[in-house]
Amino acid sequence: MDFGPYLLLASLEGLVTAAVLALTALGLSLVFGVMRVVNVAHGEFFMLGAVLTWAFTSLISGHAAFGFALAMIGSPLIVGAIALLSERFVLRRLNYDPEATIVATIGMLYILQQLALSFYGPEARPVTAPLNFRIQFPWFGYAGYKLVVVGVSTLFMLATWFVIARTRMGLIMRATQYDRETAQAFAIPVDRVYAGVFAAGAMLAAMAAVLIVPIQQAHYLMGLDPLLLSFIVVIIGGLGSLKGTVFAALLIGMSDGIISVFFSPTLAKILATLLVALVLVYRPQGLFGEVVR
Repeated sequence: MDFGPYLLLASLEGLVTAAVLALTALGLSLVFGVMRVVNVAHGEFFMLGAVLTWAFTSLISGHAAFGFALAMIGSPLIVGAIALLSERFVLRRLNYDPEATIVATIGMLYILQQLALSFYGPEARPVTAPLNFRIQFPWFGYAGYKLVVVGVSTLFMLATWFVIARTRMGLIMRATQYDRETAQAFAIPVDRVYAGVFAAGAMLAAMAAVLIVPIQQAHYLMGLDPLLLSFIVVIIGGLGSLKGTVFAALLIGMSDGIISVFFSPTLAKILATLLVALVLVYRPQGLFGEVVR
């Protein structure tokens, strides 16, 4: 193939990576934006979504789409329930103190990881894609499911934006984000808002895992890379900025896909790390973040 087909293939792979990364990082950014909590266990919610997807698809015989449809509903709900319990019995008892919650979510990370190892095992297990078709380009065929992942991820991101920007629930979330004490004075149940936001962030990560696990494989250690990349994205885009999160995910995902094809995945990670360092030095609030006064 000439340079053009290689570039197209690399761009498509980068677009898939960017879509899933944006959905994962959106959950992390949402939690920090409203609660000011850095959730170090976010990657393990992603991992649980993938493991539960394998469990659901293994339960249902017949066409892979039936089990996958069940996983798209069941996995985020179960992960959201676990996040609710974590918020109720851990974060709320710490009064959402920034330093204490970092330590607590690190502990949650290891607990969830070891529980997955105990009940799921150390093996990486495949999940059959619910759709099996190829889009034929003049130079190569491309898995159609990967483009479905991009489309579904985009729909979930648009739905998240709509809820935050255009609904009463989103207005309450924004009011809580800007001033917790004033929101409480106006009878807004801040604890319930925090619980819902923490669960929603975990569910977004779980949904991203459900979508990507047919392309990858479910493994109990698979939460590390999404966590690190999500932190890179929210630092570059700006903690709490949904627009910045999507932009940074596209930047990192597309560059990772293209650089990995033409050079090496290691170089892509090095350049992403350098970009984070430059942002922290010259614009600590991120490209779209606001300066805290």
